[in-house]
Amino acid sequence: MAGSTFHRCSDREGSLPQGSGGRHPTAARKDPRPPAPPPADHALHELTALSRALFDTLEEGEILRLAMDHIAAAGPYSAEAGYLEVDGDLVPSPGGRIHAPAVDRRVRELAGQDGSVTVPGRPWGRALGLRGLEGLHGYLVVTSRSRPTEAEWSLLATLVRHTAAALSVAFAHRRRREDVLALHRLRGERSALQRQLVSVVGELGYQRAVHALMADVAASGGGEEAVTRALHWLTGLPALVEDRFGRLRSWTGPSRPDPYPEPDPVRQDEMLHAVAREVGPVRIRDRLITLARLHGEILGVLALVDARDEADEHTVLALEYAATSLALELAHLRNLAEVELRLHRGLVDDLLVGTDEASAYARSEAVGHDLHRSHYVVVVQWSNRTADDSFAQTVGRAASSVGMRSLLTRRSDHVVLVADDKPHGRALYEALARETGTRSGTIGVSAPTDSLGDIPHRYQEAQRALDVRRHSRERYGTTFFDELGLYRILGPGNDYRELETFVNEWLGQLIDYDSRHHATMVETLSRYFDCGGNYDETAESLAIHRSTLRYRLKRIRDISGNDLANVEDRLNLQVATRVWKIVLGAPS
Repeated sequence: MAGSTFHRCSDREGSLPQGSGGRHPTAARKDPRPPAPPPADHALHELTALSRALFDTLEEGEILRLAMDHIAAAGPYSAEAGYLEVDGDLVPSPGGRIHAPAVDRRVRELAGQDGSVTVPGRPWGRALGLRGLEGLHGYLVVTSRSRPTEAEWSLLATLVRHTAAALSVAFAHRRRREDVLALHRLRGERSALQRQLVSVVGELGYQRAVHALMADVAASGGGEEAVTRALHWLTGLPALVEDRFGRLRSWTGPSRPDPYPEPDPVRQDEMLHAVAREVGPVRIRDRLITLARLHGEILGVLALVDARDEADEHTVLALEYAATSLALELAHLRNLAEVELRLHRGLVDDLLVGTDEASAYARSEAVGHDLHRSHYVVVVQWSNRTADDSFAQTVGRAASSVGMRSLLTRRSDHVVLVADDKPHGRALYEALARETGTRSGTIGVSAPTDSLGDIPHRYQEAQRALDVRRHSRERYGTTFFDELGLYRILGPGNDYRELETFVNEWLGQLIDYDSRHHATMVETLSRYFDCGGNYDETAESLAIHRSTLRYRLKRIRDISGNDLANVEDRLNLQVATRVWKIVLGAPS
């Protein structure tokens, strides 16, 4: 056995101990080299050294390779094949001499038991299980040129046991290493879960805080201003609310445009559709925009001005909560407006047809309106808006914005206000033009009244003023009944073509002259009648000299063939200029 490979390697590396048998002194003097140990002792020494090497190795494949490489230390053996148990399967070791299908099949048939193996050219062969406390670790397939002696079998069994024990140690070490890695991984996962939990707890806390704040805002009844204040406080960004038409209702924060840009109806509709198609807020240029909606209906627009793109998930969360709060607030305000509108409508409907004064005064006090003041009846009609509750609320907001205190109702094609003060000439019209996004509207205003019993008559006056305006060349704007003059006595059934014929009959030549020469003969004549025929007042109002006025009046007589000194001509000319100015929309 002294010539085995393992023994030669051990001598070269100095890792295996030399034989320790007794030595004769004389022999020592004759031969300084120690005598070779007996074969059995030598085999035990090699197995001892191999055992140390096996237990020093913690890699299972390397342990099996060492055992296979040094199987000859136990006797006249050859390692034909080796197997390691991996996840319930036997995996052949690459260090074996053969991997014949028959051997492989036989090893698997043994199912963990030892058994004989037939290898061509080898009289004796065995598959020896490598077992530990944990179960089967693998197999050694060993063959021999002759049947092993009892001593050789004992050495082989010892080698197998040591190999199995070394595999158990390596297996335990691997399991421990895997357990350490698994523990490390679990600790990492636990730390990650803890961090995630902290984040979730923080996120939930933030959500609860935002929800509580917005709930308080909704309960406070502070309106759109309370929502934008809270949103600006949460995000640090300017917050604003627009109505669905793009008109500003509230702004909190710096850099508010002044004046606020007038909305473009087409672009506003495109923006609303673009935002409505998305889930959550949408960035459009420097704004983060979301819609305040209730049951799919758009009530308003909520936005943050984020020019530096600073918004994060917390900003988006606050904006979404604020949009929900705003939708509830706007719906509440609309419900209040609808209730107030119904109360107003009942009272105004009765006033327009005549009602008991004591009841009307009591009902007006209940809705916070003083009917003891002088009142005007105002009729509003807009070409692109149906006279529904929504438009009635729009008219009410516009009237409030210009300082009008009024009661309101609606009819099939117009809205009626009973206002306690005369509307400014263009203020209500301009406010409604901004609210509706179009100027295609007409307003008629009655004369004032101090008596509730006169309101039905004043309603007719307002309708008359509206009707006159609608049939004028400048059909959009405001007309006051007091300013209709002579036309107030003309019935609503008059044919406007007849009026045009009348005007053309008496003023046609002057109108043509003015058109050809860019002159102002008709305006001069109209101003002359407005000033009661007073030369000085007429010349002053026209900013011309008295002599110039006399020249123009002479030219008017020459061109038209009508004499102002004639009572009949003078009356017809005065009526014609009045109709020309009021009905046909001549410039004032």
